[in-house]
Amino acid sequence: MLAPSNPAELAEALRDAAASNQTIALAGNSTKRRMAGPIEPADIEINTLSLGGILQYEPRDLTISVGAGLLWCKLTGLLAENRQMIPLDPPFGGTATVGGVISANSSGPRRLLYGTARDLVIGMQAATLEGKLIRAGGMVVKNVAGLDIAKLLIGSFGTLGAITAANFKLIPMPDVERTFLLAFDSLEVADAARRQILTSAMQPAAFDMLNPAAAATLGNRAWLLAVRVGGSAAAVDRYERDLAGFAEAAAFEEGRQRTLWHHLENFTPQFLSRHADGAVVKVSCTLKSVGTLMASFPSPAIARAGSGVCYGYFENYREAADWMAGDAGRGSKAVIEFSPEQRKGELDLWPSPGADLEIMKRIKGLMDPGKLLNRGRLYRHI
Repeated sequence: MLAPSNPAELAEALRDAAASNQTIALAGNSTKRRMAGPIEPADIEINTLSLGGILQYEPRDLTISVGAGLLWCKLTGLLAENRQMIPLDPPFGGTATVGGVISANSSGPRRLLYGTARDLVIGMQAATLEGKLIRAGGMVVKNVAGLDIAKLLIGSFGTLGAITAANFKLIPMPDVERTFLLAFDSLEVADAARRQILTSAMQPAAFDMLNPAAAATLGNRAWLLAVRVGGSAAAVDRYERDLAGFAEAAAFEEGRQRTLWHHLENFTPQFLSRHADGAVVKVSCTLKSVGTLMASFPSPAIARAGSGVCYGYFENYREAADWMAGDAGRGSKAVIEFSPEQRKGELDLWPSPGADLEIMKRIKGLMDPGKLLNRGRLYRHI
């Protein structure tokens, strides 16, 4: 295994491997081995953990540049000292690297208000198979030069190049934050409340729906809506009054709030740690269809209730495959996001990739014509 100590060494290693037509496996802390497609055996393994560190931090400018090998938890801890944040809330955030979070385009509950990595990354450096270091964007939020390249690399699972550094725009933490947990006896009533909240003047930072099986991990057997709000004290109090009209709400602040959202952000790794043969299905649907989709899951399920992204949790990967087979007529876009490593080869992880796949393949052909980088990692299609 190669562990380059700087971006130039990484670029050189990629160039040498490509010149010898050797296949390459890129990795950081390997927290998401069960995510996406299989990690195929490769001639050369390259690890980016040595590319950590803070490269440039301008708290007053609300920007930061960091190495791809930096642990996500160290980055968020540093920013918290200045009451700043990058609200991606990725699963595995305690052990994942910055490069891993970006390469997988990981996000969590607060994507509703703040978006995904494509909204928060303002610049990037990456190494190519030609041995070059390319830069996209910069350290200024309005700088758009080269951002399209960065957006290609986000979510590419290392199949196009190796991210060496990333620049982020930072968000100030709100003065006051509070979370409200609303319980409902039925999906119908919970979904009606969800729709009313979405069409109201409220703008929650996070808005999740839990079915009873998922709610049971919080000691509750009802349908739950978790609503996270922030702003001035007066604004948060207004949210509390408005939400009181939907159901009796339990309020969470400070430590209890952090514990709640840490649980929801890491529901996936916690579930997988308990179920070696388990699988997680990720589904994107219209906001209108969230309730119908949540009703279709026979096991724990969580929805980003204002984003149309739902997660179904299956104790056995075969159950996930059966659910996927029945999903074909629902009009949603589904992938088996996590599954046992040894079973990925027999699963149709991404049955309906859509017309965009051909564009992805053409881009792969331009940046990696020999198909050397992280073969099959993009759900076995690339």
